[in-house]
Amino acid sequence: MATTRLKDRFLNDITPALMQKFDYTTVMQVPKIEKVVINMGVGEAVSNSKVLDTAVEDLRLISGQKPVVTRAKKSIAGFKLRENMPIGVKVTLRGERMYYFLDKLFNVTLPRVRDFRGVSNKAFDGRGNYTLGLKEQLIFPEIEYDKVDKVRGMDVVIVTTAKTDEEARELLTQMGMPFAK
Repeated sequence: MATTRLKDRFLNDITPALMQKFDYTTVMQVPKIEKVVINMGVGEAVSNSKVLDTAVEDLRLISGQKPVVTRAKKSIAGFKLRENMPIGVKVTLRGERMYYFLDKLFNVTLPRVRDFRGVSNKAFDGRGNYTLGLKEQLIFPEIEYDKVDKVRGMDVVIVTTAKTDEEARELLTQMGMPFAK
């Protein structure tokens, strides 16, 4: 896979801008994006195991990587859930695939959301990581509308090496994340 535009921009434009803004003395202090974790909870997999297969396929198309099935840690009788039952899928992206996914997310996918006014500024966790909740998988161009059996949401967690939320917000803004004004 050829290097992505976002990775090139990070190395050439964003790093010097962040060094200047936060008065870093070395390039190693500049926050970077470590990984992107995409998680899709599939609660109805308890009663119908075929649902999990379609969720795996959707996530594989979206991320370009084979997802891992997540399992229940403990039994909950109210949800008819037993320990080790499959209840979701997740995929962790690093390196080239991560930059490719973020570039696609910022420039193609998020603008396709109906009535999109930007993503929330308040979804940081206090340690420089950002979580974005998406209500449907249909906003991704790889998903064919006719083949979707059920609309499923997902969480996209962007893990950075930033120490504070302010540093992470600036990093993501520089990378092109469309924050709400």
